Amino acid sequence: MEKRVTGIGGFFFKAKDPETLKNWYAKHLGIPVDQYGWTFWWKDENGNDCATQWSVFKEDSAYYAPSEKPFMQNLRVENLDRLLEQLKSENIAIIGQPEAHDYGKFAWILDPEGNKIELWQPNDSAFQ
Repeated sequence: MEKRVTGIGGFFFKAKDPETLKNWYAKHLGIPVDQYGWTFWWKDENGNDCATQWSVFKEDSAYYAPSEKPFMQNLRVENLDRLLEQLKSENIAIIGQPEAHDYGKFAWILDPEGNKIELWQPNDSAFQ
């Protein structure tokens, strides 16, 4: 089977007070947060710069819908268009419409337990 997921693109969770919580992580764990959270830089097996995002959302955020879970995972993928075709052929429903931005292409699915998964074909250079 060809490679579909290449890594974790991000971990997103909800909080009552995201700013206070980000400040707590910065103070006690030394995480260099900004308005989006924290971008962690690493290298893939080919030595390319890659980013993983850690973000805190307000607890009333609708971004995770239709999931009711307080977290969402973002998985880095190699070829989003090809993966979406494969998932459709496996009867996996795509949530909403895929989106393209200067920092990558996105699509969303749910796992069997209702966890929302954001699929991201990244353009890591947009973050540098």
